Amino acid sequence: MGQSILVVGGGMSGVSAALEAAEAGYDVVLVEKNPYLGGRVAQLHQYFPKLCPPYCGLEINFKRIKSNPRIKLYTMSEVTGIEGQAGDYKVTIAQQPRYVNERCTVCGKCAEAVEATIPSPFDYGLGEIKAAYLPHELAYPYRYVIDPSIVETEDGAKAKEACPYDAVVLDDAAKEITEEAGAIVWAAGWTPYDVSKVEYYNVDSSPDIITNVQMERLAAANGPTGGKIVKLSNGEAPKKVAFVQCAGSRDVNHLPFCSTICCLASLKQATYVREQLKDAEVTIYFIDIRAMDRNEDFYTKVKADEKISFVKSKVGLIEPGENGMLVLNGENTTTGERFKAEHDLVVLAAGMQPNTDLSKIPADMVYDEYGFVQSAEGIFGAGTVRRPGEVHVSVQDGTSAALKAIQVVAGR
Repeated sequence: MGQSILVVGGGMSGVSAALEAAEAGYDVVLVEKNPYLGGRVAQLHQYFPKLCPPYCGLEINFKRIKSNPRIKLYTMSEVTGIEGQAGDYKVTIAQQPRYVNERCTVCGKCAEAVEATIPSPFDYGLGEIKAAYLPHELAYPYRYVIDPSIVETEDGAKAKEACPYDAVVLDDAAKEITEEAGAIVWAAGWTPYDVSKVEYYNVDSSPDIITNVQMERLAAANGPTGGKIVKLSNGEAPKKVAFVQCAGSRDVNHLPFCSTICCLASLKQATYVREQLKDAEVTIYFIDIRAMDRNEDFYTKVKADEKISFVKSKVGLIEPGENGMLVLNGENTTTGERFKAEHDLVVLAAGMQPNTDLSKIPADMVYDEYGFVQSAEGIFGAGTVRRPGEVHVSVQDGTSAALKAIQVVAGR
């Protein structure tokens, strides 16, 4: 009775669960692996259904979290152990050092002093950032991070010396934390499927073969190119863009299931190209388009654009062509004709792999054949670890899981 609710994952489903439980009067412990909240939604350029920047909704949620004393937040942390039973759990949390404490004012002096760079994790490795960095411009917590690679180097010493507020803590260390909870909401999110495993796409053969999540960062104003959709090989604007659906999804050798979001994501990204590059031609290669309910109107609108073509085909091979072009090989299953089509930018619709397939919950849980978790008596899966889904579905799922957790803690 009266114990905390522990929420694992600070994406949309986890944040929703934490806020709903806390605002209903329950203490919440929120655990997030990244140094910031917001999950993959924070990395989007626009999201459905309003095609607006995600920051508008995230900022409101961050303000709610900041003003609610019932929420205890651990970032850069993972749950490594769960003991006990519903109503009485003892949870072990491993927290990695941030090397920057609460005194940080985000003045940026540490980044100015540092010379070393690292691939940008927020931009999915597109571009480089300083090894002392703010995860993104509206990150919560709003605080810098020092990459471990420079802690014991001259760059680390420079970062510490440059900080006027004594916020850089180079002797920070990993911690093991124990929390008690009456119920657990597991909302650890998803990972884009590793499309390099789909050998016939030859992803490593060209920097102009990217994934759908990387396309979001290219189009975003705070992305590595300042929002310009360009070919990474030479910085030029593409003229013929291909979107290849089901890149590893609906494939018994990779992800056998449909991730539900990929078709809509590619339709949305096709509008990014057309709005920015008026003369560019877009081709969407698809098995079938899944845009149900309210999204069917959006599909109809995109399809009406004369510079966007749809080819019903499972692309069987991508190979380098002449003059930096990429050649897509396949069969148009509507006409039966084989084709070799040239494009200068290819966007692969990587599927949604649940993180419970990549890293199991440290408790006795049941998973389906794809790695999605099934809820137990006191541990409730939420969001994309339970099923693939859009943002609004994840929000609803987080709210549902919070109610179930409340019922356990309240002893009802």
